[in-house]
Amino acid sequence: MPAPFHPLMILVAGPYRSGTGDDPAKLAANVDAMNQAALTLFRAGHLPVTGEALALPLIETAGSAGIGDPAFDEIFHPVAERLLARCDAVWRIGGPSAGADLMTSQAEALGKQVFHHLDEIPAAR
Repeated sequence: MPAPFHPLMILVAGPYRSGTGDDPAKLAANVDAMNQAALTLFRAGHLPVTGEALALPLIETAGSAGIGDPAFDEIFHPVAERLLARCDAVWRIGGPSAGADLMTSQAEALGKQVFHHLDEIPAAR
């Protein structure tokens, strides 16, 4: 009998700013898409995380006046990189994104699993 599969901690990596012109509604839609993907992973028995869920509150607390300012740049990508170091895998979703592509390539370099389609992700239950 095969051993039970253990839940993976999976970083959902997708576009945040790409293609938005920094429009708040489009940014929110991108975050929602990542959160929807995370919910799917959670319901499959995994522990999903997004860099945005951790970085955006810190950016606000740091007094950021807007996207791309020094506080934003200090926190946004470094949080995702530190989070990636703790994750088992990455699920790359959505369209073009230099940041999400960077997370994917860093995950591959670290020998982590990278998924591009939901059906590639093993069930945890």
